[in-house]
This record gives sequence, C-alpha cells and structure tokens, in this order.
Amino acid sequence: MSTAPTAVAQAAPVDYRTDPSQYQHWTLSFDGPVATLGIDIAEDGGIRDGYKLKLNSYDLGVDIELHDALQRIRFEHPEVRTVVVTSLKDRVFCSGANIFMLGLSSHAWKVNFCKFTNETRNGLEDSSRHSGLKFLAAVNGACAGGGYELALACDEIYLIDDRSSSVSLPEVPLLGVLPGTGGLTRVTDKRKVRHDRADIFCTVVEGVRGERAKAWRLVDEVVKPNRFEQAIQARALELAAHSDRPADAPGVALTRIERTDREDGIGYQTVDVAIDRAKRVATFTARAPHTAQPSELAAIVAAGANWWPLQFARELDDAILTMRTNALDIGTWVFKTEGDARDLLAIDATLLQHKDHWFVRETIGMLRRTLARIDVSSRSIFALIEPGSCFAGTFAELAFAADRTYMAALPDNEDEEPAITLSEVNFGLYPMVTHQSRLARRFYEEAEPLGAARALIGQPVKAVDAERLGLVTAAPDDIDWADEIRIALEERAAMSPDALTGLEANLRFNGPETMETRIFGRLTAWQNWIFNRPNAVGEKGALKVYGKGSKAQFDVSRV
Repeated sequence: MSTAPTAVAQAAPVDYRTDPSQYQHWTLSFDGPVATLGIDIAEDGGIRDGYKLKLNSYDLGVDIELHDALQRIRFEHPEVRTVVVTSLKDRVFCSGANIFMLGLSSHAWKVNFCKFTNETRNGLEDSSRHSGLKFLAAVNGACAGGGYELALACDEIYLIDDRSSSVSLPEVPLLGVLPGTGGLTRVTDKRKVRHDRADIFCTVVEGVRGERAKAWRLVDEVVKPNRFEQAIQARALELAAHSDRPADAPGVALTRIERTDREDGIGYQTVDVAIDRAKRVATFTARAPHTAQPSELAAIVAAGANWWPLQFARELDDAILTMRTNALDIGTWVFKTEGDARDLLAIDATLLQHKDHWFVRETIGMLRRTLARIDVSSRSIFALIEPGSCFAGTFAELAFAADRTYMAALPDNEDEEPAITLSEVNFGLYPMVTHQSRLARRFYEEAEPLGAARALIGQPVKAVDAERLGLVTAAPDDIDWADEIRIALEERAAMSPDALTGLEANLRFNGPETMETRIFGRLTAWQNWIFNRPNAVGEKGALKVYGKGSKAQFDVSRV
C-alpha cells in the first residue's frame, strides 16, 4: 500500500464535464437494444492524489464518468432499451467507495461525494420509471458496499454462482459507518428484504452468496458460470422488449458544455452565476430564450443539444454541481430570471405537446433531475421576482423550490411590476423526490389552494395576488424592497450553516416519504453525524485504521 498524506488535497476545482474519450474507468459498448456499461477502474486514476482505486473501488471521478455515460445512453443512443452493468475485472464486480479516499477526505468532500453518487443512482431509477430504459446488474465477482448499492439501483440483479462471488454491505462491521447512501433504504424499501435478515446482512463482512442471496431477495437470480453470459443476454433482451424507445431514431450528440470561469462567478449562455464572496451569496440568473425555438419535432431533433430546454438543463446542472463542490463557503443561492414569459410558455407548450417523443421525454427528464438537485442542495435558496423577471412555467419551479420567494410590489408603477405565470408543467411534469409537484408540496396537496392556482394558468399574477394565493413568501413594495432583501440575506449568513442544512432539508420534504427522501434524510442526518464521530474518523476510528493492520477502538457509549 502506498504512503498517503494526512489529508487529500482538495484545492483544485472539480470539473464535471467529460466525454467517453476521457474515460479512465468505464467502457461503453452497444449491441442493438442492449448497452453494456463495463466497470474497469484504473487504480492510479483517482480524482485526487493519495490513494489507489484497488478492486474496482471508486471515487468522485468514477461517478462523474458514470453520470456522463448514462447521459450518452439516454440521448445519443435512443435504440438502447436495456443497460447491462458489469465488471471487466476478474472476480470483482465493485468493492464500493474507496476507503482510503474516505479516510483522507474532509467531511464536506465525503458528504458531497455521497450525495452526487446517490443522485446518479437515483438517475438509473428515474430513467427506468420514466424513459423506458431498464438496468440489469450482472454481478460477476465480489460486490460490496457502494458496489452493491450500484447493483441495487438497477431493476434486476443477477449474481454469478461461482462459490466466491457475494453481495455485501459491510460498512457497519468493517468501517464504523452506515450504508446510508442508498444501501439500507434500497434493501428494505425496494427489495423488501425482511428486517431480521437485513440486520444480519448488514453486520457480516463476508456478505451473502449463492441461493441464499436469492432466497433473501438480495438478488433476483443466481446463475452458474457456464451459463452466466447467456442468461444475462437473454434477460436483457426480454427487458428490452417492453420498452418504447425507438429502434432506428438517430441520436443527439451531447456537445461539450461551454462556460466562462470568472473570479466572481461562472457564465453560460442560458445561466449566469455571480458570486459575492464577502456576503457569501451566489446569484443564479436563468435566461429565457432570446430567439424563436422550434415547435415541430423534426426541427427540435435537428437542434439537438442546442435546443434551449436541453441546453438550459445541462448548463444549470453543471452550475449547481460546480457550486456545490467548489464553493463550500457560499451558503446562500439567490435565483433570478430574465426574459419574456411568452417565450418560456411557448417552450412549455412544446414540451407538453411532444412529451411522448423520446428526445423530448429525455429533455424533460434532464430538467426534472436538475431541478431535483436544487431541492437536495445544502444551501439556503431564495428567489427574487423583480422588474424584468421571467418566473413563468419552468422558471417558476425555481421560485417554488426556494426556501423563500420575495416578489416586488410596485403599486405606483403597474407597467413595471413583475408577475409570476403558471403553466401546466407546474402541476406534475417535474416532480420532486417526494414524487409530488412543488406546488403540491407547497400546499400539502390541499385541493382549494391548488385549484385556485390551476385556475390562473397562463395569466400573469402580480405581487398582491401572488402573496394572497400563497405563491410567494412576501411582496415588499419598492420603498422597502432593498432593505428587506438585504436584511434577510444578512440574517441568513449569520446563522449556523449546520443548523440551516438540517432545517432546510426537513422543511423541503414535508410531504410523503419515498425511497429517495429516506435516502437523503439519512444522508443529511445519520450519515453526517456518523461521519463526524471519533468511532469512524478519530485517530483510532475504523476509517482511519482500515488497511493498517490495527483494530479500531470504539467508544462503547451509546448516544
């Protein structure tokens, strides 16, 4: 084992932009309706120095490539209906998150890594639920921790029955932490593993293999080595037969996201991020299209990655990820918009008209997943509706995702007074991880306020009515606007970031529990707490002594 520094250097910014020509860890191959996503992690290819990615263990860089590979399948290969996830290494599928990376990383790095990892796995399930893509894990070796969590995110798991390959979640006995980045939740909520069996499974290092794994519902099938490849191919084709993704449509190439990195922010064509480091505030300005957008399918597909809704989704996604990882001290994000509401409402109408077409459906999916990143970001989110704003339809989701939304009232200048305009997309096209629309979450699914809002679809709603209808938090007039916004932002900056993270996560997910909300709840609370405890990260903690030949020493007090 190589000598590692006491901490992983994390000063260099992380860039989430990549493409298959840059992959170090994944191999993509295609055979008609089946794509194979092969895990072949380069030991020396860590995104940071100080550790080796042995046994197909992964770090953030591996998951950045996985996220990109999934995007390539969604958009560039519409003929693909089933994705087989398997290992290209002998006798190991994936050993999960790299332990030495976790032991050397800061707490913030670990949590952001876990969040992005789980969002990527949620993306597999999102595509299965909405897009006709099915995922089959072909587990052809040892499958542990986060490696099993990747398999759990697939629709089905086939395990090779070679008397050594097993599935396991060994975090509790081996590392003193929790398989809380989706593992525990998917075992119970998704695979319905019985509580007592799950207790055993999560407390034994060696895991479970063979027919016992199938009997316990940890996998779907167990197949002998001489039949494994044949069984995988047959099942992949069976899953593909139920998809409506087109067999012969041309794909849409995902060109590189272009941006300008500035000292005080990030610039894209459809989004700008301005950073005020002294106030610890980032202002995201979303720009509606300035040119006419196609409404006919042929022209939409021809526009490809330059079609405004997809370009906006990709650029906003990159901005969110970049700010979450590289600007930890910027605790408040303010969302603003600009443009003409009519242009944005026309886009919404096009999305709804063609929502069953594969490319439009994938674009909606990209918008849905990107907006969901805002919901689970550990930042205070404010939205400001000012003169010149364009909080209409899809952009109105930014206001409804915010912890607070302020709208300027201009009683003496109605011509300049901003409005918020709803469209049908606000009533379910972009569900949160609670599987609710943001308006349904906002109004606790009560029929009266939702009905009042729906009755105003397409009508500009000014400040007084927006406040009365509950669409905004407050509507200060032009005399009080600047002071009220300044005070609100200054008060936020003075509060404990840790307390705010807990507060915001609790309040944002006030609706029904889903597998996703339980995952993010554990990640926010239990995993955060456990990752900070000496039993995990103290000098004698399990993460610190792992692989060094000594045994962890635990404080035996229950807290």
